[in-house]
Amino acid sequence: MTRSLAETPLRPSRTAPTPLAVLAALAGATGSSTDPTVDQTLIQGITLRAQRVLPGDLFVALPSLTPGRPHGADFADIAVRAGAAAVLTDPPGKHRLTRGSVPVLVHPDPRSVVGALSSRVYGDPSTRLAVIGITGTAGKTTTAHFLEAGLRAAGGQTGLLGTVQVRIGEELLPTEFTTPEAPELQALLALMYQRGVTHVPIEVSSHSLALGRVTGTAFAVGAFTNLSQDHLDFHADLEDYFAAKALLFDGRAAAEVVCVDDAWGRRLVTSATSTVSLRGEATWHAEDVHAQRSGSQTFRAMGPTGLNVAVTVRLPGVFNVTNALLALAAGHAAGADPVLLARGIGTAEVPGRMQRVRRGQDFLALVDYAHKPAAVAALLDAVRAQVPGRLLVVLGCGGDRDTGKRPLMGAHAACRADLLVVTDDNPRTEDPAAIRAAMLAGAQGGTADVVEIPDRAAAIAYAVACARSGDAVIVAGKGHEAGQEVRGVKHPFSDADVLAGLLEERLGGSHD
Repeated sequence: MTRSLAETPLRPSRTAPTPLAVLAALAGATGSSTDPTVDQTLIQGITLRAQRVLPGDLFVALPSLTPGRPHGADFADIAVRAGAAAVLTDPPGKHRLTRGSVPVLVHPDPRSVVGALSSRVYGDPSTRLAVIGITGTAGKTTTAHFLEAGLRAAGGQTGLLGTVQVRIGEELLPTEFTTPEAPELQALLALMYQRGVTHVPIEVSSHSLALGRVTGTAFAVGAFTNLSQDHLDFHADLEDYFAAKALLFDGRAAAEVVCVDDAWGRRLVTSATSTVSLRGEATWHAEDVHAQRSGSQTFRAMGPTGLNVAVTVRLPGVFNVTNALLALAAGHAAGADPVLLARGIGTAEVPGRMQRVRRGQDFLALVDYAHKPAAVAALLDAVRAQVPGRLLVVLGCGGDRDTGKRPLMGAHAACRADLLVVTDDNPRTEDPAAIRAAMLAGAQGGTADVVEIPDRAAAIAYAVACARSGDAVIVAGKGHEAGQEVRGVKHPFSDADVLAGLLEERLGGSHD
């Protein structure tokens, strides 16, 4: 069962009203001295979006993060007509408001307080749940899915909030951001608590930390995967990117679990940190790692107080051993039995992450979300270690995002693949040819045969047509995504579905 977050706000069915005066005091916001209704108004919900206002809501009118875009206050009339009981905005926003019938609160930086207000409106739900926040550049989604499967096997009633899915028990919901805005996040946590959820792994993006989306959330565990170049269209540099990630470890989490296989992770370690390393000295490390021809892996997780747990991971790639080890350590920090956690981890598969597409062909076909230089390198190294034949790689880069990573992704792919098909990803508002040109420039020093095919479906078809027994066709960059955005329009497109259809055509419609 799915529903659109845009159609119906996902909220608990029962929310105790909160006096607006209580919220004003919590935020340190000021109200109109001539408006006595501030002390009389009760708030039932909170939102940043005028189109999602329900009667009794506090509408938070924020300034745009993009210069030249409308201020949230420009939509206040829509919010009030929909039933907003009050408006919170900044001084410039107040001056844009038309005289209305609801009280207005003013704060110099409303974004900084909206998380705490949202938590209060929905009854501080994160204090009633074991929320496990996972941050880092690569591995957040896989670790979250491993952890959710492990916690469920260990007896937890689980929810999941991440890039691929929002899930409450067995109910799947679409997701708009890796981490939702604060009002949606707190409402979802409250809804999960109402439905009996006990444990919630959450992917925590650098944007959500820098923009305060998780402010007001109490984390039972904070976990760190790794850090490499990404989101430099938003962050000034890698240090700024790391500083945002590090906010999860500023005392917000009751326990901290950090992978120390890169220098960034080691900078987060304190005396209270539980550490994870693939093979180095750490609280948790892996021994006896074995890759199977099927793509699965086995290892022994060596933990604190002599813990020695056998673990199976269905996904290939040594980095997925690290992801599983981090999930095991985070679940143990949340109080779960590590043997039961491992049992659940062994059942987990992750949409768009090393996702195998099987239609009876005699070569490996994979779809993966790798869209960063380090992720592309790690993906191809992992497949190379387990595939006897050639690597045929289809790869593009997204538009309106970090431009510096495009030649790096091209270089990493061209140095590892036998055939690299450079194609379009999500060009968004950019010229697709310019994006491909940057990738091709980076690929010039590689050893792969390089082909440029703009149409993504045709690019995948070319790779499939070239495949021989024992090869691997790897379609990277979009992973789980079900659309391709071109000039602001999102067209239906699934790498996995296109790949499956082409494999069926190649095999004459037969499949296992």
